[in-house]
Amino acid sequence: MTGPADLPLPRDRHPAFHGCYDWHSAVHTHWLLVRLLRRHADSIDAGAAHAVLDAHLTPAHLATEAAVLADQPSFERPYGWAWLVALAAECRAAVGEVEAARVWADALEPAADVVVGLVLDWLPRAGRPVRDGTHASTAFALGLLLDAAGPLRRDDLTAAVEAYVREWFVPDRDAPLRWEPSGQDFLSPGLSEADLVRRVLDPVAFAAWLDGFWPGLAAGEPRSLLEPVVVRDRTDGQLGHLDGLNLSRAWSLARLGLALDVDDPRRAVLEDAAQAHRGAGLPALAEDGYLSTHWLGTFAMLALEPAG
Repeated sequence: MTGPADLPLPRDRHPAFHGCYDWHSAVHTHWLLVRLLRRHADSIDAGAAHAVLDAHLTPAHLATEAAVLADQPSFERPYGWAWLVALAAECRAAVGEVEAARVWADALEPAADVVVGLVLDWLPRAGRPVRDGTHASTAFALGLLLDAAGPLRRDDLTAAVEAYVREWFVPDRDAPLRWEPSGQDFLSPGLSEADLVRRVLDPVAFAAWLDGFWPGLAAGEPRSLLEPVVVRDRTDGQLGHLDGLNLSRAWSLARLGLALDVDDPRRAVLEDAAQAHRGAGLPALAEDGYLSTHWLGTFAMLALEPAG
């Protein structure tokens, strides 16, 4: 380094997605703003939300973001990638519902195209999934990408992701769910996988698959997966991940329940567990701690609107 010019400010390097603790949180907070404008505009300061989105999601700013992604092909892989594509899809879905959504969606398209290209290049090279409960989770990222592929009309992304879901995850049986959670998870490896497979299989096939993957579900086991996690220190950024785990579990549990027949006894187990996790996770949004609150809002929205 020779001077200040060698260390650009975040707003210069990431003109669309800066001002948050990390890049991916900035991205999914924009997703949250668009979702709030679509579903709950009367409950927020819609003018302020529009102002932020108009200022950040410009063609010039997003061209810079696209260039960074293309120049550093492993940057934010796969979590940040997935949220960028999810944001693009949310903006596209908001066209006709939210003023200026088409402008944001069009501006995001080149960056989303870069990410889709990176995904299509990465999947054949990956060889196997990462099965953890943090940002490296393959299952969580692929789930977001599948959800986004439809609104973006990216059939190539859908086909590629579904192929790897069938190769990597559908063969799994008797998952070690009793090992969850780890000490700093904000995602459940098992629930993320099950919710991913749900997206690919038809309802009858999924119900049968879930029986083999999670044989103890009807009996309410393992309790460590179906009961909320106690968070002991929200001032610690890693331990505070567990608040997000309660919310992401609530989202996945509810979606799994909705995929089963109403008379399937597993559905009630999943619904009760989802409600318990929402009840445990939502109060964390009122806590005073930026290490958690900078990202929990997005996961609260997922937990509250599991149907998408």
